[in-house]
Amino acid sequence: MRPLFDRTTRPALVLGAIALLITLTAASCEDAPDVGLADVGRSTVSELVDAPASVTARAAVTLTAPADGTLARLAVTPGQQVAKGQVLAVVDSPAARTRLRQAKQALDAAKRSGGAPRVDLSAARRKLDKAARDAFDQARTAAEQIADPAVRDALLTHITAAETGYRQASAGVASAADAVQRGVASLGSAMQALGSAQKLQAQQAYDLAKATVTALTLRAPLAGVVQLGGTSSAAAGAPDLSSLLGGMGAGVPTGAAGPVAAPAGVASAPAVGAPITTGTAVVTVVDTSELGVVAEVDETDILLVRTGIGADVELDAAPGVRYPATVGAIDVLPTPNSRGAVAYRVHLTLQVPADAPAPRPGMSAVARLQVRQAADAVAVPAAAVFACDGKDCVWVRDAAGRAQRRPVVIGASGADTLQVTEGLTGGERIVVRGVDLVAEGDELP
Repeated sequence: MRPLFDRTTRPALVLGAIALLITLTAASCEDAPDVGLADVGRSTVSELVDAPASVTARAAVTLTAPADGTLARLAVTPGQQVAKGQVLAVVDSPAARTRLRQAKQALDAAKRSGGAPRVDLSAARRKLDKAARDAFDQARTAAEQIADPAVRDALLTHITAAETGYRQASAGVASAADAVQRGVASLGSAMQALGSAQKLQAQQAYDLAKATVTALTLRAPLAGVVQLGGTSSAAAGAPDLSSLLGGMGAGVPTGAAGPVAAPAGVASAPAVGAPITTGTAVVTVVDTSELGVVAEVDETDILLVRTGIGADVELDAAPGVRYPATVGAIDVLPTPNSRGAVAYRVHLTLQVPADAPAPRPGMSAVARLQVRQAADAVAVPAAAVFACDGKDCVWVRDAAGRAQRRPVVIGASGADTLQVTEGLTGGERIVVRGVDLVAEGDELP
């Protein structure tokens, strides 16, 4: 009888058995969940908020032409360091000097103008009353010398009646004279007030014209670095003066006609001798003695930001270099951003390490704000936490070696590590890999 497995069939069966074993082994490996465990430890957890930012200067001012004319002199060069009060440029404006001369003439004329009219009727009235009294006294004396009593008495009666009539008329004239006097006084007060207003107006016009002529000599209002012309807010991608200062308009020095940006795409100063109009940007002085950073923090994170917290700033122009910074102020009102979301500006002071490149105002950056830090905290990998019934949970290996779902409370959230404030203690063993492959009661390695 022929054997069941001869020499020709044995090798084939062996190979088949090996293949089946490999298949079963592979299936067994696929069924085994890829689950990793680790002990709960303690560490420092730092929660960071990343925000787009830009570098700002301590202060800046663009000096503009205060009047039409020509640029007579440019006393500085681009990039020059200047001191406060130093002459930067001179504008020649015949029109401004003519206005000053005319304002001086108007002021002198206003000062020479007469005062209020004066009319005094009381002196004439007193003189007339005295003359009347003297006349009546003389008539009475003459009447008393008449011998005929009847004629004498009739004449004295007539004199007395005439004197009484005069006194009544005089009283009426006095009342009318007083009324006229009051009217004249009121008119005089009004004219005097008008004259004072005219003098004040003439003085103000003169002061303004004089200030304009004085401002034709442009002087540095602060120490800093010179840039010819102004900043061009209309140029593509170019920050305006407000952004270079971090959006803080208050306390920023201004030029003769205020900070005025140059026309679209133009930031250079006019040539010496060229015509210049009122408001044309001539030169800008930037104080870079202290640099800052303005970060735009999303509304979902702004409540975590507080003054005094630290941050690291990384410039797009210097990748890998970290600049320490500190939050100094947080805007109350939101600012629109390029993403169309609601964001708030956070102002930080910037420190430049000695071996780091010096930033320039307007450079783009990313600010990483350290909004929360928990030292020596119960910490777990972020991959160990999952959502369950609206809560944060982890899988804990119980004493029997099985998976137990445990709700936890998360504190500070680091990039890869989370602080657990409730629900875990140090030394417990939890699932840190493959949490979605574990079910309640599963046996854990």
